[in-house]
Amino acid sequence: MSEPTALSLIPPIVVLVLAIWLRRPILSLIIGTVAGLLLLSANPFDALDTFAEVSLRTMQDETIGWLILVCGSFGSLIALLVRTGGAMAFGQQALKLAKGPKSSLFMTFVLGLVIFIDDYLNALTVGETMKRVTDRFKVSREMLAYVVDSTAAPVCVLVPLSTWAVFFGGLLENNGVAATGEGINVYFQAIPYMLYAWLAVLMVLLVILGVVPAIGPMKRAEQRAQHGSVGAMRVSDAELTQDAGLTPDSYAIKSIEEEFAQADRGGKLHNFLVPMAMLVGFTVYFDIDIWKGLLVTLLLTIPYYLAQRLMSLAEMMEQMIDGFKTMLPAIGTVIAAFVFKDVCDQLQLPQYVINSLTPYMTPQLLPAVVFVSMAVLAFATGSSWGIFAVTIPIVMPLAHSVGAD
Repeated sequence: MSEPTALSLIPPIVVLVLAIWLRRPILSLIIGTVAGLLLLSANPFDALDTFAEVSLRTMQDETIGWLILVCGSFGSLIALLVRTGGAMAFGQQALKLAKGPKSSLFMTFVLGLVIFIDDYLNALTVGETMKRVTDRFKVSREMLAYVVDSTAAPVCVLVPLSTWAVFFGGLLENNGVAATGEGINVYFQAIPYMLYAWLAVLMVLLVILGVVPAIGPMKRAEQRAQHGSVGAMRVSDAELTQDAGLTPDSYAIKSIEEEFAQADRGGKLHNFLVPMAMLVGFTVYFDIDIWKGLLVTLLLTIPYYLAQRLMSLAEMMEQMIDGFKTMLPAIGTVIAAFVFKDVCDQLQLPQYVINSLTPYMTPQLLPAVVFVSMAVLAFATGSSWGIFAVTIPIVMPLAHSVGAD
């Protein structure tokens, strides 16, 4: 296309509509990519050739290779941590130390801060570990769910040693915001400005301390719990899975739940804390090189567990492979997003958006517009990563154009 036109908006519109309808970001991105290729060439055979070229070019990208290694290795480490049951041991200590509803919720919050490498691992581990503690002190499951969920993703966003940081680092590099290999460093510099994540964590603490009181349905749930009924209204498995499909989110959750079923219920806390400390220490030692830190952590965790005879080497390798596989949907989302971005660049989508919106957008207004838009889209689609992958290639050039960088 010689000049950017409104036709370049068709692929992202297709992706967003399908993401809301199907709640399957990978499929939506692929269909949006095909729509873009047909705009570039009405001949389907030419479109197929271009798709093959773009896909191959994407898979040869250094950033994609880095993302596959880091995300997959995170999955392997998570699988080992879950299997040994180290995090579950925190619940045993909490049972001894908790004295009431506030202290039980505060310990839930603290455990959520410690498990920062992945939000699914965080939510499932903290929820499974602490529900016995909070049930004992008549805290409603709704309140427990709020504390767990509002700590999990925000903490993973704020700590640059997580799957979220890896994902965003890759997007920043792919969109020219960061140089190759510098995505995590740029992400680290942006952390002070991630106000929603900071406020979400702060709000959890204020709710626990009673500074912000429970209102509406949460207040009713807490009142019900005080009368001995801590559980929420049960929902059947059929209702839960009726429209869900096998999305990347549900696949990851299902996989980690299966790993929890095999976890050592008599696990030791040090089997969780030592690998986490190694991950932080070695990543910092290698100048925030998360791949090197993760690699050394895995290489040392294996003999550390072998020495305790927690698993055989064969079992450990199988667990690590299973863990790597849990990250495949997330990796697939990133690859599909990179291919989609390449096609959108050929359609000159960023240039069209910049030319159309720059006269009406100010540096002060852009952050608010982006926040509201992405909040609505993420809520509607149920996928944060998929929305980020589609919108960042558009928002970043626009922010630079209006001076909001």
